[in-house]
Amino acid sequence: MSTLPAPTEPAKRILPVKYKSAGIVVLAFTALLYLMELIDTGLHHGLDDEGVIPRTLSGLDGIVWAPVLHGSWAHLFANTIPVVVFGFLAMASGLARWVAVTALIWVVSGLGVWLTGDSGTSTIGASGLAFGWLAYLLVRGIFNKAFGQLVLAAVLLLIWGGTLWGLLPGNPGISWQAHLFGALGGIIAAWLAARADRAKVRKASGTVGA
Repeated sequence: MSTLPAPTEPAKRILPVKYKSAGIVVLAFTALLYLMELIDTGLHHGLDDEGVIPRTLSGLDGIVWAPVLHGSWAHLFANTIPVVVFGFLAMASGLARWVAVTALIWVVSGLGVWLTGDSGTSTIGASGLAFGWLAYLLVRGIFNKAFGQLVLAAVLLLIWGGTLWGLLPGNPGISWQAHLFGALGGIIAAWLAARADRAKVRKASGTVGA
């Protein structure tokens, strides 16, 4: 019987080491959201129909575009702080890990909406990403057995715990499916990341199971 090594130190980080670079990346992504809304406004919201349209072939490409489109400036403003805060914190393990986590959340959220969303609707907005990053931050400490990450998760839960009601149906015009599947993507991403870190440590230490 062998003892599985703990994840490497980078996996247990709470804040990005290169916090300036992380801030620039997140702010650049946020600026993209504002640029897209500016373009959409100029087109009289002609891009709003380019979101995820459930169970239609033409609506599949909306998986790519939906997170960078918003129905109004108010919609974008509501998503801005969660996107900036959660996106920044999710970069604690580096840019490459963040890109992989974000891509997984992006696809899982979009596919979930495409499979289960209401027919004839077009789902847009970055809230699926925000819920995914939040879920990732809430559970990564469990998978990594990292006390600091668990403390951060508790703080985030205290501040934003009320938003988790958005995972449930009930608010007309709000895609709970995007939130739910985004959160699921975040949990899967945290689990896969922890597995990858443990495998890396096991390979580096040469531990062999008995």
